[in-house]
Order: sequence, then C-alpha cells, then structure tokens
Amino acid sequence: MTISNPGHASKGKKVSPAVLVLEDGRVFRGRAYGAVGETFGEAVFNTGMSGYQETLTDPSYHKQVVVMTAPHVGNTGVNDEDDESGRIWVAGYVVRDPARVPSSWRSRRTLADELVRQDVVGISGIDTRALTRHLRERGAMRVGIFSGETLADDATLLARVKEAPEMTGASLSDEVTTTEAYVVPAIGEKKFTVAALDLGIKGMTPHRMAERGIEVHVLPSTATVEDVYAVNPDGFFLSNGPGDPSTVDLTVVRAVLARRTPLFGICFGNQILGRALGFGTYKLKYGHRGINQPVQDRTTGKVEVTAHNHGFAVDAPLDKVSETPFGRAEVSHVCLNDQVVEGLQLLDQPAFSVQYHPEAAAGPHDAAYLFDRFVSLMEAERA
Repeated sequence: MTISNPGHASKGKKVSPAVLVLEDGRVFRGRAYGAVGETFGEAVFNTGMSGYQETLTDPSYHKQVVVMTAPHVGNTGVNDEDDESGRIWVAGYVVRDPARVPSSWRSRRTLADELVRQDVVGISGIDTRALTRHLRERGAMRVGIFSGETLADDATLLARVKEAPEMTGASLSDEVTTTEAYVVPAIGEKKFTVAALDLGIKGMTPHRMAERGIEVHVLPSTATVEDVYAVNPDGFFLSNGPGDPSTVDLTVVRAVLARRTPLFGICFGNQILGRALGFGTYKLKYGHRGINQPVQDRTTGKVEVTAHNHGFAVDAPLDKVSETPFGRAEVSHVCLNDQVVEGLQLLDQPAFSVQYHPEAAAGPHDAAYLFDRFVSLMEAERA
C-alpha cells in the first residue's frame, strides 16, 4: 500500500480522483476517501446500517475491501470506546455518501480522518448499490482501489489486481493474533477459567464472558496443547478470524475434544470445529456480512436476527446426525436465507459452535444466550 496526503471536501481541500477495479474488469470511478494511494483485497459487502467502527476494527476483515451497502456512512464519527481491536483491519473501504460532519456526542474525530490516520485507502461517490448487485451476481472477487492525481490506464490497473493473492488458501490467523497471551479478568466473582485461542478475536467477546464470571486467558494462534492446559481451563474457546479454514492446524482442537473439555466456537471457530470433526468447508459465493441475518436455532425453534462476517462455511448434512471421531454431531443452527450451516453441536460431549457473532457489540443481541449455554456446559462438567 502506498500513501500520500488525503483530501477532504468537507474541509475545503481538493479531493483526488479514485478508481475501483474488479478482477472481472468492471470499473467504478469516484473520489478518494481516507488515505490516498492504492490497496488490494477481496471485495465484499456489509449490509449493516450501523456499527461501522466495529466492522473496521474486526480482524476477520483482514485483506478484505469492504463495500458498505448503507448509502450514508460516518455520521456518528469515531470514538475511543467501540473498537474491537487495536487498529483498523480492512484492506480498503468503499462508501457512497460519506458524512461531512459527525453528529454524535461520543465522537472524537471524523471517520475520514481516522482512515487517513491509519493509512486506509478508500473510495466514495460511487454507486454502491450497483457494486453490491454485481458482487451478488458474480461473487466476491479481488479488487484494487487506486487514487491520486495521476492514475494508470484501466488495463494496467486490472493487471495489477489480478496479481493480488486470492482469499482461497490464505492463512491469515497468525497475522492478526495477539503476540503474547493476556488475561481478561472476570467481572465480579470468578466462576470459571477459559482458554481462548485468538484467531482474530474481537474485544467484546472476552468481555461477554467476563460479564458471566469467566476469567479469560487469550492465547496466540500458535499456542500448543501444553499452553492451553497450563492455565487449568474449565472451558476452551475458538474465536472468529480471517482466511481459509483449511489452512489451520487442528492439533490443539482435537486434543481439547479428546479430553472432553467444554468447547465453544464462533465464526471461524465454527469452521475449525467442523473440520476437526471431519466435515469439509467451502467458500461461499459472496458470504454473509452484516447485522441482519436470520438464523434458526434448531434446538429450540427460535429465530434470531444475527451479526455475521464470513466467506466460508461448513459442509455438514442438515437433516441427519453424523458420526465423528468424537461422537455424534448435528447441525444446530441454519441460515434461513440460504440454508447454510450456522452451528454445530456434539451430542456425546460438551462442545458446540455457531457461525455468527453472539457478542455483536453493535447489535443485535438475540444470540447473547449462547454465552450462557457455554456457562451451563462448564457447570455440568464441573458437577
């Protein structure tokens, strides 16, 4: 990524032209938003009407250029409380109409200024509805955003986009994980200890567990079985994260299952559990990203509106119990839009996972009960 000085129309400065080039050759022209320069990644769209700060700082978006389907973005500015990690992770940002002035009492700076500060190249003023429809029809694909006063011709830019790596086969967890283990203490009385494998964990996740009296030991993605059990855990947690689940080493997860330690996984963690059980994973055409995805909990029949961010899914049978090396398993949750597997549970030992985000800091909060379900598993195992 190369960066130069930004431009802000709201401050009376000249705004550089920008162009977005998809790997299938479609081109969108607009204005620079955030840093000026170039960036590459996988083009994906997010349907959330709010919570853009959580989206930007979610490590699961590493190497992805996020297209916001909501036309007006940035109206609440950026604050110091809502980040899900220590930095913005998106590779690029695409909006139609950026807010000129933030209007939230919590705002500390504009979104445009924060994108500049963190060297995130974006583009505004394009038809994001047309771009989203294109991605829905053609699928997620590689993309480049280029901005500045002098741009190469479209054919040259397209050739550079096609040189960028694809998401399939990408091993990214080690690029976003914590470099050192750390502890999030329980809020109030400590009831349990959980070892959480950080594959790209969001800050709200250990907080949700801490609210329930859990002391969370967040471990790097490279943690060994010995590292996990050195904290004497009552439970084990598999976090969300970016990349292709087929690239992840399953040694630790299978060891945890063999010891019957209560296990809970979300998002990428659902895919990792699925692969540890012997199921395959596959890449979705354009993925699920946003805060309005309907999912049915098949164990209760309840339908939840949930927050998603994933481009891969587990290939498991929806209507039968499967035999695995760790006992019987079944699909516990399913997406009502397209019947994609949204959750797994083992029937003979304490382990389950979901494909979405029950911590959902920006909402909705329909799935927060899953943390209570994890607590119940640990209580039952202790008893």
